[in-house]
Amino acid sequence: MSEEKISYLQSSELFRDLNAAEMAELDRVTAMTTCESRRIFYTPGETGEVLFVLKKGRVQLYRLSPDGKKFVLASLDADAVFGEMALVGQGMHNAFAEALEPCTLCVMTRREVEWLITRFPQVGLRLLEILGRRLTQVEARLEGFAFKTISARLAGLLLQLQRANFVEGYTHQDFAEMLGTYRETTTQTLNEFKAQGLIELHRKRIEIRDAARLRALADA
Repeated sequence: MSEEKISYLQSSELFRDLNAAEMAELDRVTAMTTCESRRIFYTPGETGEVLFVLKKGRVQLYRLSPDGKKFVLASLDADAVFGEMALVGQGMHNAFAEALEPCTLCVMTRREVEWLITRFPQVGLRLLEILGRRLTQVEARLEGFAFKTISARLAGLLLQLQRANFVEGYTHQDFAEMLGTYRETTTQTLNEFKAQGLIELHRKRIEIRDAARLRALADA
């Protein structure tokens, strides 16, 4: 088992309860793979037979309306799990999953996942925690669509995506798709935030200048 793979597996929330001997067992039934940006992992209606654990890169889950409008369900960073819904009773995927940049992933088939949960029940509990958290996030977004303004939703999104006071790698169109609005509306709102001293705008890079006021706006 390579040191790199050990590091990937040990850092995962899904496998954090396993000891060294159990990690060695896990290594024998899992595979690591890499892919380039824009790889489509699955599309709506496909039968789901694989669970993905993202170790490096970024993946987007989204749906397309009949007229081709894109709505982003989630933007996933390292350590996220996806593809799970088709493995836990849904049968088929209901969204697209696409790599936004080069990715490294741990890939497990349905049979391997079933073996893993039977052999290590604590992994099944971690998977339930991840599923529950994903559901809570979706419910929070739906509540935002129903009750919050675009400004409040965008403020919350920026705070969610920030790393060390910066949001990097996203275009105005990306934000619009995550908020379910138009790019022009997103650009206008970002410019308003800049004028108020809340953020500073750069190319695919936003600096958070006043997180406290953004939080107050997001919670309004």
